[in-house]
Amino acid sequence: MVATPWPPPPPPPPPAASHMAVTQAFADALRSCGARGALSGARALHGRLVAVGLASAVFLQNTLLHAYLSCGALPDARRLLQADIAHPNVITHNVMLNGYAKLGCLSDAVELFDRMPARDVASWNTLMSGYFQSRQQLAALETFVSMHRSGDSSPNAFTFSCAMKSCGAIGWHGLALQLLGMVQKFDSQDDSEVATSLVDMFVRCRDVDLAARLFVRVENPTIFCRNSMLVGYAKTYGVDCALELFDSMPERDVVSWNMMVSALSQSGRVREALDMAVEMYSKGVRLDSTTYTSSLTACARLPSLGWGKQLHAQVIRNLPRIDSYVASALVELYAKGSCFKEAKGVFNSLRDRNNVAWTVLISGFLQHGCFTESVELFNQMRAELMTLDQFALATLISGCCSRMDLCLGRQLHSLCLRSGQIQAVVVSNSLISMYAKCGNLQSAESIFRVMSERDIVSWTSMITAYSQAGNIMKAREFFDGMSTKNVITWNAMLGAYIQHGAEEDGLNMYSTMLSEKDVRPDWVTYVTLFKGCADLGANKLGDQIIGDTVKVGLILDTSVANAVITMYSKCGRILEARKVFDFLNAKDIVSWNAMITGYSQHGMGKQAIEIFDDMLKRGAKPDYISYVAVLSGCSHSGLVQEGKSYFDMMKKVHNISPGLEHFSCMVDLLGRAGHLTEAKDLIDKMPMKPTAEVWGALLSACKIHGNNELAELAAKQLFELDSPDSGSYMLMAKIYADAGKSDDSAQVRKLMRDKGIKKNPGYSWMEVDNKVHVFKADDVSHPQVIAIRNKLNELMEKIAALGYVRTESPRSEIHHSEKLAVAFGLMSLPDWMPIHIMKNLRICNDCHTVIKLISSVTGREFVIRDAVRFHHFKGGSCSCGDYW
Repeated sequence: MVATPWPPPPPPPPPAASHMAVTQAFADALRSCGARGALSGARALHGRLVAVGLASAVFLQNTLLHAYLSCGALPDARRLLQADIAHPNVITHNVMLNGYAKLGCLSDAVELFDRMPARDVASWNTLMSGYFQSRQQLAALETFVSMHRSGDSSPNAFTFSCAMKSCGAIGWHGLALQLLGMVQKFDSQDDSEVATSLVDMFVRCRDVDLAARLFVRVENPTIFCRNSMLVGYAKTYGVDCALELFDSMPERDVVSWNMMVSALSQSGRVREALDMAVEMYSKGVRLDSTTYTSSLTACARLPSLGWGKQLHAQVIRNLPRIDSYVASALVELYAKGSCFKEAKGVFNSLRDRNNVAWTVLISGFLQHGCFTESVELFNQMRAELMTLDQFALATLISGCCSRMDLCLGRQLHSLCLRSGQIQAVVVSNSLISMYAKCGNLQSAESIFRVMSERDIVSWTSMITAYSQAGNIMKAREFFDGMSTKNVITWNAMLGAYIQHGAEEDGLNMYSTMLSEKDVRPDWVTYVTLFKGCADLGANKLGDQIIGDTVKVGLILDTSVANAVITMYSKCGRILEARKVFDFLNAKDIVSWNAMITGYSQHGMGKQAIEIFDDMLKRGAKPDYISYVAVLSGCSHSGLVQEGKSYFDMMKKVHNISPGLEHFSCMVDLLGRAGHLTEAKDLIDKMPMKPTAEVWGALLSACKIHGNNELAELAAKQLFELDSPDSGSYMLMAKIYADAGKSDDSAQVRKLMRDKGIKKNPGYSWMEVDNKVHVFKADDVSHPQVIAIRNKLNELMEKIAALGYVRTESPRSEIHHSEKLAVAFGLMSLPDWMPIHIMKNLRICNDCHTVIKLISSVTGREFVIRDAVRFHHFKGGSCSCGDYW
């Protein structure tokens, strides 16, 4: 350390001066030297102490020792302690201990601590603080435990504060509860420093409920205490709760403002985040590097670069030096906006291009599909002899995952092994995801097995990998093998069950999840659950889960509300779906699409069109799915001219190229309406090869309108596509049979047998008393099968009185699954309740006729969802108008 010039020592005090005054004068002068870093002055005063005979005074020796250490003169301090201080006391050792800790000589501090003949609470606190400052939180906590066991000192406020900071940094909730108990035992909870540390500790341990209860007991919370709660509220209860606290704060510092800017940005409320930064500036709070980093990150999510460029100008004007965090945010801003020239310009202007900036630029190119450029940047990074960064490697491996580039992925794997970066958890996780996405589960699991350290992402990646491969048992094996699970892991397993048709197992798992103390369901949990309820048609369970979302405050989350709209729609409750839609203030494109799709599935084409047009009027831009939904609505309702208009608008107005789903809807629309030739012409003009769905739509229309010649052409195309779906074969066999061509019908069935294609079994299911009941044609497995068949026979006799004549058909058609479900519903559900039934195949003509008549003779309402759409039967008619 450079010595500060120091004037000659003052003349000796007059003889009349007392010994106490002389000692105090020397002590003040030494403290001044320490505060100013004046090493030469401290040495001069040391000499003067020797000259006047005060060098052996322990008080002045301790003060001199502190001065040397404050000046960073560790050798002087050591010589003083070892040679001059004959009788060091506990204060002497504490001063030296503190000096070692502050100067980074922690091993020397530990050695001194171990040989101290006596220790007090300051000794323990100094060592704990030294460990904490050097980020050795576990060692700090072990020191706290040793202090408690030694019994030679009682902890004070600083002791508890240091222990709680260490516990919070590690995130040990169990230890946090023990520390709370100790604080209460020593009656220290009313100390402001301890109270603040308690709140901060539980926020960091993610027990925000307990932190909030402790927070309200703090009489005058400090800004730090309030800032801790801001973080807790934002992460747990949502940014609106944090805003309430922020608005109530009597004073705020730059940290408070930065926290809110960051919280708003991370929650996707970009405009509000930027407005907060503007308000912060207008109130005279100086924007710092953290403010600009959060604000620029928010700007990167905006569709235009206007805000970002203004902030960039402010950064240049107001910051004396652009640090790596701000620079990385600027690179991300321009890279996400596809302004790679500007991104590279910022990057090249950096004097110290750190790994973060490299990684952000590489990631920016990857996100915009510029894979080759990202690889070139990575190679340039290596050529400049940058330390191979684990995050850059992980980012590039993720790019291989997106492109399914297994070859380059393996090369990067080899590079990870050679460089030793394979030990980094984030790198191994990326490799697991890459191999899993490329279908190489064996390599993915091999990497997982040899990992020395695994995190939640590692386990979740394996669960997701086997889930995507359809191996639910293996996914559950990994799930059960985890010692610690978080909400992401639970969501992955829930999703695995529900995505692969095991909805009941997934919904049962939700009950187990609720019993976990440290797991709180989030919006992903509820979106997944509502999908399961929608697939099962589980109305009552869906209502219960909606009640849960209300309790935790997630019902207003847009994604959750969208899932509720879809669930209500798929459960046949289109009116409730519309109420949720109208209640939702922050509608996104998914909200609009969900409502349009709901009306389309219910055959309410005009209402679907109304929602679509309303979306356009409100300035929302439709996407690919929006047009699939509205065209489907037109198809189910026979709105030919409207459908044609929207099909043309899609390309001309919104520049969306029609895809297979749009062509399939149009073929279905034209075919159902009897425009078979026009439908065939549209297929011939398709820019891509027609799929089985397209030809299937034409084949179905040909059956409706009796065009056997065109049906044969469509069937031929379907058979050549080798579609494994039995529906097309069964439909063509039926067309031949109806036309009296029994040999041709038999030939189609033989072709099915030769190809190993089996008829898809039809089944229906419904929810009664929170249990899902499944029915198959001629099924005898249901415990009430005899009563159900007797009820069905009774119903058939009643509708026969209305003129219904049973067609010549196999017995299985008499006991089709939906007829059995109707009989069971009438037996099991109260008279006022509509009967909701789901079916995996399209409802047949006979069942459609029978259920219409049953709705007439019983006065009951039936809502049936088949593979294509909803049918609402009431009073002898169906909502589809026999057009399905």
